[in-house]
Amino acid sequence: MDRITVKIARDFSRTPGPRYIKEGKWSGEQFRTEKFYSIFDDAIKNDKIVVVDLDGTLGYGTSFLEEIFGGLIREHHLDYNQILNHLELISNEEPYLMTDIFAYLKDAHEESLVDNH
Repeated sequence: MDRITVKIARDFSRTPGPRYIKEGKWSGEQFRTEKFYSIFDDAIKNDKIVVVDLDGTLGYGTSFLEEIFGGLIREHHLDYNQILNHLELISNEEPYLMTDIFAYLKDAHEESLVDNH
């Protein structure tokens, strides 16, 4: 499969901000709506892998990362299993972020199952 690399520090900001646009600059909502969703949607449709490189920033708030990844399911209704099949994470500086992101995806998926029943 072809790969699309998204390096947050290079492609968005070295200083990721809050969850929502209304809360300040460089928000997770801004990144997801302006860049990440369209990249991910294209990757699913064209059978590509999205490689998200988390290294190189000054750190992440949990709400920023949850909004990006959980928001793919909550706001854009992407399929959980398709996301997992098209996602690769790189986080050499803070490896625990990868575990956190997979937990955010799982939580959003489980919430969507409850909301749909």
